[in-house]
Amino acid sequence: MDAAEIFKKVRKIEIKTRGLSNQIFSGEYHSMFKGRGMAFSEVREYQYGDDIRNIDWNVTARFNHPYIKVFEEERELTVILLVDVSGSNEFGTHSALKEDVITEIAAVLSFSAIQNNDKVGIIFFSNQIEKFIPPKKGATHILRIIRELIDFRTKSQQTDVAEGLKYLTNAIKKRSIAFVISDFQDKNFGDALRIASQKHDLVAVRVFDQRERELPDIGLVQLRDAETGQLIWTDTSSKDIRNRYRRNQALHEHYLSELFMRSGVDYTSVATGEDYVRPLINMFKKRQGRR
Repeated sequence: MDAAEIFKKVRKIEIKTRGLSNQIFSGEYHSMFKGRGMAFSEVREYQYGDDIRNIDWNVTARFNHPYIKVFEEERELTVILLVDVSGSNEFGTHSALKEDVITEIAAVLSFSAIQNNDKVGIIFFSNQIEKFIPPKKGATHILRIIRELIDFRTKSQQTDVAEGLKYLTNAIKKRSIAFVISDFQDKNFGDALRIASQKHDLVAVRVFDQRERELPDIGLVQLRDAETGQLIWTDTSSKDIRNRYRRNQALHEHYLSELFMRSGVDYTSVATGEDYVRPLINMFKKRQGRR
């Protein structure tokens, strides 16, 4: 993809996701992620009903009239996008590939964050850490992140979610909100997830394609594993094979759901053929209702 094509694609994603952020996500985001403390804002005259513990005695003595300190919620947070860039995301049987949906979700979350004056950073991972862009503020920084998401070339096609989570735990010292965006075609990351969730506020967003849940009956086909390159012939006309495939995927989804629940991690799934707005907002509302 040349520079002109990249710019055109970045601009298209910016217009769509910034609009969604302005119209829909900004308020939900603010409600979902409240500041972690209170910061001094100003001093004003005492009014009936004010908490006397907030009286500023120095100012009160100076003006011979009670004044109180006013505090506001600290809004500045650090948001980390932990994005899976492995080969399995180069798949999609509807209008978009999984990697395209991941890019848009990352973009809309980023624009929502900067509207709340938060810093945004991103970690690209496969079965290794591919790239880290430290947290910063501003639209220019977000456009750089989108450009990287569009044009990023991985060193490895395989997935190791634990590697990404370990890097998050070790590299990001300040407690942050971390969105882990992946198809989660992986296991054995439970320990890393629990450790990361104790240090950071984790949110998992799984992006999948419906064909990963169920094989169509189209006869003998050759399938290729996008992460290992392995080729295998499969008779999709076999009901037994289709049932086993469906059952294995259902078990994996159940495993993920249970793992995230046990680890106290908010979790939602988004299909490539559906609008991602509704699943995200539902997750925001569910989280808000617990607080």
